Amino acid sequence: MQFSESWLRTFANPEKISTDALSHSLTMAGLEVEEVGPVAPPFDKIVVAHVLSTERHPNADRLNVCQVDAGTGETLQIVCGAPNVKPGIKVPCALVGAVLPPADPDGKPFEIKVGKLRGVESYGMLCSARELKLSEDHGGLLVLPEDAPVGQNIREYLDLDDQVFIIKLTPNKADCLSIHGVAREVSALTGAALTLPDMKPVAVTIDDKLPVKVSAPDLCGRFSGRVIRGVNARAATPAWMVQRLERSGQRSISAMVDISNYVMLELGRPSHVFDLDKIHGGLDVRWGRKGEQIKLLNGNTIEVDEQVGVIADEKEIESLAGIMGGDSTAVTLDTSNIYLEAAFWWPSAIQGRARRYNFSTDAAHRFERGVDYATTVEHLERITALILEICGGQAGPVDDHIVNLPQRKPVSLRLARAERVLGIELSSAVVADVFQRLQLPFTRSQGAEGEVFEVTPPSYRFDIEIEEDLIEEVARIYGFERIPARPPIAESEMRPTNEGRRSTHVVRHALAARDYQEVINFAFVEEKWEHDFAANDNPIRLLNPIASQLAVMRSTLIGGLLDKVRYNLNRKAARVRLFEVGRVFHRDAR
Repeated sequence: MQFSESWLRTFANPEKISTDALSHSLTMAGLEVEEVGPVAPPFDKIVVAHVLSTERHPNADRLNVCQVDAGTGETLQIVCGAPNVKPGIKVPCALVGAVLPPADPDGKPFEIKVGKLRGVESYGMLCSARELKLSEDHGGLLVLPEDAPVGQNIREYLDLDDQVFIIKLTPNKADCLSIHGVAREVSALTGAALTLPDMKPVAVTIDDKLPVKVSAPDLCGRFSGRVIRGVNARAATPAWMVQRLERSGQRSISAMVDISNYVMLELGRPSHVFDLDKIHGGLDVRWGRKGEQIKLLNGNTIEVDEQVGVIADEKEIESLAGIMGGDSTAVTLDTSNIYLEAAFWWPSAIQGRARRYNFSTDAAHRFERGVDYATTVEHLERITALILEICGGQAGPVDDHIVNLPQRKPVSLRLARAERVLGIELSSAVVADVFQRLQLPFTRSQGAEGEVFEVTPPSYRFDIEIEEDLIEEVARIYGFERIPARPPIAESEMRPTNEGRRSTHVVRHALAARDYQEVINFAFVEEKWEHDFAANDNPIRLLNPIASQLAVMRSTLIGGLLDKVRYNLNRKAARVRLFEVGRVFHRDAR
């Protein structure tokens, strides 16, 4: 999970906590911060500049001589070879004396000096995003918005001192696969107020609905969608959204795709945008059928079966459920009418499906771990509002199909049990405070062992199922650093040893001293070895063998030893002395 600190602080902003302190707090709460670094490496004397005019270089076809206003009080002459330079644009300009980051990791910084290019003097350099180490795009200059103030330091204008966090999440923390989720943790840890974006219903101006049927409730528990007509797919993605996407490791593609990706990062809600005019009839959410094929957005054509969920229309499959959309209904720059979908897919119905086809997606990564099933409509409103704001259009009513939602059973936490597991004294007030900060609804009661908390897991917490999960939450928010490290308490007792018995360690040394080599074989063996060497006609079989020939558990070591002798003799070893100390497995007669 990658995101910028500035974006996170729009959700939860603990003002008195520094970047390092915030990073440490998240790590100690179980959200391991692998890396924190600035958006751009250090540099200075690079400002916003306005290109006033350009003319061809007299001695070079691919160079232009530009007159540039960089806010210094005089017009600068700069020779530029970028293909997109033209009068009127605003771009970053490195003034004389600026030091640019090295082009290569092992290179040296590049200092801007007054120089001559093919006989024409140049007093600075107009910069691309790659030269500032903002991205790998070197196709031309980094064009800034028209309202960029001339002469302002580019670090200040683009907020290049912003920090990028890279968090390594454990598989159970699916609720933190979004800015909202991480901000919830920051709010619980620091007490900072949690601020969410506006998700009010948008104005419905058309009555259009797309017929939808959910035929597989064990695949899809909730399916929400709406029709939006008259969108401008060629609209430009706002610079603030592009910046946040890029600092989260996402590439800007087109306005509608960017909006969908943005809300996925913001709220943890994967969604999909269909070209409405390419859908034949209505949609059916169902399991696939043997022999059906779909061409995906990544260009791969795959075959599905009854174990893979799909969204199909009356003619063909249009999407791989919870994983990736199909090419046939993909939005393009010519799209004018769309169908916007947000759904809850059962994690067990998504797990492993993408890996079957040797790829992974951000959507599958989230759905197979669990995505909030209670907020599909609210998140759909958020996506719709952004589409209407950026691309225009008219929105239809939300069509919400609720067919099979998880039933969240309360989970009990015994206060005495939590104290035994954590090894510290906990008061009822401390545990209640932890649950309140985490927004976990709970009730209290008295049990046989003392006070008991009954917690009902929220719709976005798929990781809370047993008592130990709640104990972990208490430990995280209470603070692992506050739990003292104490040595285990156990009785020390001197027991007599059997001098007529030798340990396996001594036996190993004795055999090694006689020039024997110890081997370590798999405890899984071929079934015929059990027949041949142990007369075992009913070996213990593995449910999921690592290889087809290693399908049963050994009841003797002879097979593995003979196999290694044969291996060495086949390679002309003149003398082989081997031994093995290991476990064998016999069926329990009971």
